[in-house]
Amino acid sequence: MNQLNQHASEAIEQIVKEADLGGREPDGKIGLLLALIAGLWSIFQVWYASPLPFTLGAGIFNDTEARAIHLAFAVFLSFCAYPAFQNSSRKVIPITDWLLALVGAFCAAYLFLYYKDLAMRPGLPSRMDIVVGVLGVAIMLEATRRAMGFGMLLTTGLFMAFVFLGPYMPEAVQHRGASVSRFISHMWLTTEGVYGVALGVSVQFIFLFVLFGTLLDIAGAGNYMLQVSLATLGHLRGGPAKVAVVSSALNGIVSGSSVSNVVSGGIFTIPLMKRTGYSGVKAGAIEAASSVNGQIMPPVMGAAAFLMVEYVGIPYSEIIKHAALPALISYIALFYIVHLEALKYDIQPLVRERQPTWQDRLLGWALGISGTFIACVAIYYAITAVQAVAGEATAWALAALAGISYVILMAYSARYPDLPKNDDIDVNVQDIQLPLPWPTVRAGLHFFIPVVVLLWALMIEELSPGLSAFWATVTTIVMVLMQPILLSIFRPDGTLQTLTQGLFQGASDLWRGLVLAARNMIGIGVACASAGLIVGVITLTGMGLMMTDFVELVSAGNVLIMLMLTAVICLLIGAGVPTTANYILVATLMAPVIVELGARSGLVIPLIAVHLFVFYFGIMADVTPPVGLASYAAAAISGDDPNATGWQATWYSLRTTVLPFVFIFNPQLLLIGVGSLLEVVLVCVTGTIASLLFAAATMKWFRTRCTWPEVGLLLLATFLFFRPDWVIDQIAPKYVSAPAADIYKVADTLLEDEWLVVGIAGENIDGNLLTKTVAIPMGKGASGRERLRDAGVTLIQQGIDFEVANVKFGSRAKKLGLEQGYKIQELKLPNPHRPSQYWVFLPALLLGVSVWRMQGQRIKKLEK
Repeated sequence: MNQLNQHASEAIEQIVKEADLGGREPDGKIGLLLALIAGLWSIFQVWYASPLPFTLGAGIFNDTEARAIHLAFAVFLSFCAYPAFQNSSRKVIPITDWLLALVGAFCAAYLFLYYKDLAMRPGLPSRMDIVVGVLGVAIMLEATRRAMGFGMLLTTGLFMAFVFLGPYMPEAVQHRGASVSRFISHMWLTTEGVYGVALGVSVQFIFLFVLFGTLLDIAGAGNYMLQVSLATLGHLRGGPAKVAVVSSALNGIVSGSSVSNVVSGGIFTIPLMKRTGYSGVKAGAIEAASSVNGQIMPPVMGAAAFLMVEYVGIPYSEIIKHAALPALISYIALFYIVHLEALKYDIQPLVRERQPTWQDRLLGWALGISGTFIACVAIYYAITAVQAVAGEATAWALAALAGISYVILMAYSARYPDLPKNDDIDVNVQDIQLPLPWPTVRAGLHFFIPVVVLLWALMIEELSPGLSAFWATVTTIVMVLMQPILLSIFRPDGTLQTLTQGLFQGASDLWRGLVLAARNMIGIGVACASAGLIVGVITLTGMGLMMTDFVELVSAGNVLIMLMLTAVICLLIGAGVPTTANYILVATLMAPVIVELGARSGLVIPLIAVHLFVFYFGIMADVTPPVGLASYAAAAISGDDPNATGWQATWYSLRTTVLPFVFIFNPQLLLIGVGSLLEVVLVCVTGTIASLLFAAATMKWFRTRCTWPEVGLLLLATFLFFRPDWVIDQIAPKYVSAPAADIYKVADTLLEDEWLVVGIAGENIDGNLLTKTVAIPMGKGASGRERLRDAGVTLIQQGIDFEVANVKFGSRAKKLGLEQGYKIQELKLPNPHRPSQYWVFLPALLLGVSVWRMQGQRIKKLEK
């Protein structure tokens, strides 16, 4: 890399290896063996996700067996890939690590190896079971320390200690404790602990999405996203910073890791930002803040997002729909922030060889947007037409369509030179040659085929995330394998002269992708298993109920204070725990608390809003000092102080941290409760304006530097745009009461996924009377009674009263706090006389325009 000295390059490379891959790279036969085992793990995961085992009637594994095999691979590789200590060899695997790897893999695979025996004696562990479980937990803790660090080990250890110290704890958190036998049985021999939901999601969803992204990156998609961003935005004021923002958003499709996202783009963008006028701290902070947000960007969000499918109980396509607008708003606001920084420091744009006129730019954007729209429409109708014509052969017909499209696009792009890579561009030269937009875009149109497959399977066909990722991954495997072969055909004078060389290169790239994806999954697999230990402690001791009482006491029942406390807990836990484990822990411990206390306060909080709240603050730990790994990686590239970089990135991330508080109270930001297309557009536009005004207020710069009164006006306008409902609440209540006897009559008028808001009352486990407000999302069915039953709720009528007879386990109604025996006190119907909250946007807009005009007048006076 031309822009970095050798020492800095090695330091950056080591950061990525230590954070994502383990850091150990043995040579020779041992290295080959390690790669072989990693590759076999990827092959097993693809086999498990495919329909082939059921088609062939062989190699079928149930969920528990697959989890055991998955964990065995993760534990074995964690001791081979992660050195014991900082000063341990990165080339040699000592005999102790081999021993720990083999014993740990056996203990992890115990549920698979002795599945039938264990199934015959549930709850009656033998001495062998206990010994294996104790060894497994101990080795699991050491794997956690190596892969996740002391923070995760300490957190897990404290939770485990809580199990055995229960009788000696203060009265508020006291419990009777558990024996070693019961603890091991719960944690290691059932699916309540290590082999629980988190590890199941890692097996079913996460691995395939990591493999999908890794293969796309090896094919060149990551570099393509960066070059497209550079071509379309590099010539703007603050262009390199804007390239960092947009390329990180696009790279979120490829990479689920904040650190690798920082390094893949930051190696090029950070030095370029410094050269154009940004300080090293600001350049690193911009890259860190934008790279971290890659985890909230659909369609492939960070690994923790796939856990929401299980925790929230809705399809991944719904999670994408709800998460899309906040993610876009966050990136637009960061784009605006870097623009304001460019204005502040008078950073000039990079100059193209031929500077386009405004007419050229307008024409280019018009053609680009219209071309994208036409392409999307053409793809949709082409696939729909194939489905209509092909009938039972649809799968083969669509595969043929994808293959033909890929060959055509490869033939087209092969006519032009390959895009330059990051380390091929020297940012130290006087005039950097910016690529032109269309030649850059056309060079990688084939990269969109796997993304189209993924989105179609998720959003249109509504397949499971695992099956959607499988078909997208298979598409990417074919792409990686065939790309060098097709280049050798369409470029006979290129570097690949023969089909044999092309085939060898494709196979080599594919194998490298399989190995690299498995290496990337080691930490995630171990984190999910360790988080399972913590979740097991919570279910074994009843800590969740204790936490509800504790948080209610500390927050005095105030929902805002409770949310702030939850955000702080996420950040504190995230200081030593990776995003995935952080989400599992806080979602298990705190999400039910937020739902419960919100319901007791009469606040209707959608479950997805609670989990996105936890998720957002979980990823913030990657930038916040003192252990924000993304900030450390960015600082290593910029050569500046990592703590200063982290604090600056945290300041830039304020526009992201405010969004969770907004969509908890105003779920329209998640496109919940939004009816017509006009409402959707209005919510999108006003939400974006609010985030831009908030960014201007925090940067103290709008058209020029802001005075404190102007900052206050901008913040007030931001609040009015984000929370128009609060203003209207002061005028008229959101709901009016209706008798519970009308519940079926009201339910008959509601459609699927619409809310039936009810006030309920009942006794908790301690015998205390509680009243709560619960919004039951309606299910499918011809009548209101059927839609309620599909949502998981069965009611029984006693005179004019209705009581909850049953709540289906795992249903959304159960997750929202509805319990058997609770009485329906009242219905809460939308207030028909309540003014539209959208009227509040007018004074909000007036405030923003007023500040704009005041600053314009001040600029004119200064110019005179």
